[in-house]
Amino acid sequence: MSFSFHPEAEAEFNEAIDYYEEIESGLGYDFALEVYSAINRSVEFPKAWSLFDDEVRRSLVRRFPHGVLYSEDPEGIFILAVMNLHRNPGYWKHRK
Repeated sequence: MSFSFHPEAEAEFNEAIDYYEEIESGLGYDFALEVYSAINRSVEFPKAWSLFDDEVRRSLVRRFPHGVLYSEDPEGIFILAVMNLHRNPGYWKHRK
């Protein structure tokens, strides 16, 4: 299986990397590693996480208050959001 990003999800992922990098040098890199680790877990075991909304699942990111929201498609998983857990939880729903 593989994964792909919704364009808005990829943009928010990159913005979060920049945000953490501004806080401390190297923290953005650490954040990216943790997000990719969550994505890899989701690719390997796509049904391991409970449904978050309809057909959307959420894999939590370690060390950071974020979750990877994704749906399954025939090619792998489609990432709808790299969501800050302190944000309005429904902001990403138009991406389905």
